Amino acid sequence: MLPQGFPERMLHLLGEAEFAEFLASYERPRSAGLRLNPRKPLPDGASLPFCEAQVPWEPNGYYVCEGSRPGLHPWHDAGAYYLQEPSAMAPARLLDAQPGERVLDLCAAPGGKTTQLAAAMQGRGLLVCNEIHPRRAQVLASNIERLGIPNALVLSEHPAKLAQRFPGYFDRILVDAPCSGEGMFRKEEAAVTDWSEATVAMCAARQQEILASAAEMLAPGGRLVYSTCTFSPEENEGVISAFLHAHPAFSVEPVEAPWFSPARPDWIDDPAPGLEHAFRLWPHRLRGEGHFAAVLRSHADGARQDVPTERPAQLPAAAADFLRSCTQPMPDGVPVCFGSVCYLAPTETPALSGLRVLRAGLELGELRRDRFSPAHALALWLHTYPQTADFPAGGPEIAAYLRGETLHGTQRGWTLLTAGGLSLGWVRGADGILKNQYPKGLRRLR
Repeated sequence: MLPQGFPERMLHLLGEAEFAEFLASYERPRSAGLRLNPRKPLPDGASLPFCEAQVPWEPNGYYVCEGSRPGLHPWHDAGAYYLQEPSAMAPARLLDAQPGERVLDLCAAPGGKTTQLAAAMQGRGLLVCNEIHPRRAQVLASNIERLGIPNALVLSEHPAKLAQRFPGYFDRILVDAPCSGEGMFRKEEAAVTDWSEATVAMCAARQQEILASAAEMLAPGGRLVYSTCTFSPEENEGVISAFLHAHPAFSVEPVEAPWFSPARPDWIDDPAPGLEHAFRLWPHRLRGEGHFAAVLRSHADGARQDVPTERPAQLPAAAADFLRSCTQPMPDGVPVCFGSVCYLAPTETPALSGLRVLRAGLELGELRRDRFSPAHALALWLHTYPQTADFPAGGPEIAAYLRGETLHGTQRGWTLLTAGGLSLGWVRGADGILKNQYPKGLRRLR
């Protein structure tokens, strides 16, 4: 199960007694988790049958019962929760994003930490989430849509390019850096097959570059959390120590987190002061996989910098008419159009020209031959709509809808379909038939 050379490496670091405990953790069942989405609370009196104990470091996080499959429940498709490994909930929690701030998730795919930051921000402020790999960025954008997040800007850019565009701009930055994945050996077979000493060294060099770009974008006094899902000192204490030596305006900020173990400055040469205040999450000491996190604070002088903002567009009349028909007020923002597709972007959205943008806030819909077709993202964001068709979450109608089939109903025109009270998508009613508008790429196979 473990790659050749890895056990010997960990034995050397941990010593015989703790290595035995560490090795025994691989024999225990893997802990799965989910995080509830505050934007889409469960209906009164409802609960998820596959949840058990709460994750101690995340108020919205829960361990999932062994053998259960919460990804198949319709409320997962409705964005009521996000499936996330419990230890992976720690970095975003340590960043402690606040409503109204400018927050950057620099290496954001697939979106677990981004959606966790969005929950903390409560729909207020600007959340920029970036993923350099286009395919992974598409997955990120899909998860942003599914959880109904209105204030996220999804980009696919190199961190160095973003550093040129946003110097001193963000209040908080999360760098969940690409790593050798030693903490994910039980979860991902590819992490086992891809591991080598050379991979560790390559990752450490790349992490230094990403972290340096992040530092350029952090406002004076801002908070930056660096995290990995690996045990390697080179990628953890080594990266942070080298960064602190090169950036004297930064320090590791002590944070109260009694569930986690202290970092190990004794495992590297020339450790920077304060390194012991970073954290290690060990699978033999808590209920979760391996992780590392360091909370960094900028002590630089000066003030947060601004950049030019995106100019509001004029919404097509058909789009404006449709939005007026919604009984739920739209979030604060500025209209932005890409061709015939309309978005409501966060109020502080920076000028987007020259950036690869996958999602600019809340997608509203598309103008087709002077008619407005509301977006699936809008349906998932809405809680209510003047015309609704509600079916039991576990009923055959919802299963048919997720397969892309038509339903029966008396509603006419655009209708919000809900599963046990939670919005799931659009149907369009005519002559007793509810035509299915669920996106083809999301439909379930029979």
